[in-house]
Amino acid sequence: MSATHHEAGHEPHVHGHDHGHEHGEGGAAHGSLRSYLIGFVLSVILTAIPFWLVMGDVLANHKATTAIILALGAVQIVVHMIYFLHMNTHSEGGWNMLALIFTSVLVVIALSGSLWVMYHMNTNMMPSSAHEMREMP
Repeated sequence: MSATHHEAGHEPHVHGHDHGHEHGEGGAAHGSLRSYLIGFVLSVILTAIPFWLVMGDVLANHKATTAIILALGAVQIVVHMIYFLHMNTHSEGGWNMLALIFTSVLVVIALSGSLWVMYHMNTNMMPSSAHEMREMP
């Protein structure tokens, strides 16, 4: 322990760190039971809603259902990062936020590129029925 830590009157625990305080210079603190429960409940809700949308065939428009599921998935990623990974703008001097932005850009590029490729492959595939094959040049 550093001299400043002892001078402030903090006595270290047997295993060398204080609970509930930030670790290191800018690391995130451990979460409380309450924050883990909030994260768990939000995760369950954000999983149950898409399940209900698909299994209950709630919306007739499949594109709207897909958009809602993707949006809820993005919200669930944020919930996991905040409540379970303890990421915020202050931890690690802001580098976690920069890494999050970079990862988000890569995920958007990968997902949009994959959807674009799959859409065009589906559009340009050979026809599947005998009737459609007779109409081919």
